[in-house]
Amino acid sequence: MPGNDINEPHLLDVAIVLVNEGFASTAIGPIEVFTAAGSMWNEMSGETPRPRFRVTMASIDGAPIRSAYGLRIAPDKSIAEIGKVDLIFVSASGAVPEDRMQRHAKIPPWLAAWHDRGAFIAGVCSGVAFLAEAGLLDGRRATTHWGVAEAFRERYPKVDWRPELLITEDDGIFCGGGVNAALDLGLYLVDRLCGHETAVGCAKALVVDMPRVHQSGYALLPLSPPHGDAKVREAEDYLQAHFRENPSVEEVARHLGMSSRNLIRRFKAATGRLPGDYLQRVRVAAARQMLEDGRTPVLRVGTSVGYDDPAYFRRVFKRHMGLTPSGYRDRFRMRFAHLGKPS
Repeated sequence: MPGNDINEPHLLDVAIVLVNEGFASTAIGPIEVFTAAGSMWNEMSGETPRPRFRVTMASIDGAPIRSAYGLRIAPDKSIAEIGKVDLIFVSASGAVPEDRMQRHAKIPPWLAAWHDRGAFIAGVCSGVAFLAEAGLLDGRRATTHWGVAEAFRERYPKVDWRPELLITEDDGIFCGGGVNAALDLGLYLVDRLCGHETAVGCAKALVVDMPRVHQSGYALLPLSPPHGDAKVREAEDYLQAHFRENPSVEEVARHLGMSSRNLIRRFKAATGRLPGDYLQRVRVAAARQMLEDGRTPVLRVGTSVGYDDPAYFRRVFKRHMGLTPSGYRDRFRMRFAHLGKPS
């Protein structure tokens, strides 16, 4: 049987959540990305198609939805009928006033339940509000459309909103910025779940660019709790941008126009950490993404993030993550090898 062929990739079940009065392209675009992954480029290249996703469209009650501009879309089933899912992708909903959230009140607890069972959760543009409403973004960085960012900050103050980022990722929860970010987030998820080669082939087949995440991938990871000290946020941004150069506290303080002593005091008060510890966490975060990506040899990861001594890098990484760099890479591979089996 074909399903028993060890060369056949495991199909991942993805549910696209359709919402009324939302933007249809934020559902249709990802559907086409996920459906094309592993198939379209293979066909165009004369290779055997190896689809990577099984896509299902779902609305709250299984009834057709009407988009913001009148397009009607018929789902495959209701969200309650979803019995197996590895990834849930929530499309954009338009603005999210209280009455609209009430009309879609079944979505947040449903997302929270599937997250507890191990499913990956993604939302794009204003659809990210459903993830926030479920409490999945509390204490985490997230992005959304710049036009609703301030309203979301007021409604969901526990979330560290970063609308300057096109895509954010935190422990299996993914957010995309504006409407056009739906394709970027879809391709990013293909890259993360199926590998870079599959994502590149998908992008070529659809004639779209690979995701425009951020000039620094490490910025996708949360490194401190939300706080209101603008100077400390500027210090964090500086450390993230220059972490490979090992900037000193004095250098960062000069950049901010303040004394080293004042910087240390305010940094500790806002983040709970000293600048040096924060810098190590930035480096470990960058190393994590490189290890998860799998394209850089483990021995080169440490030097790539600023550690010239491999043994010291190994100790620092293990202290922060509880695993050696090679052990972390193995754990990551095992996690994704078992996708599709949330319990």
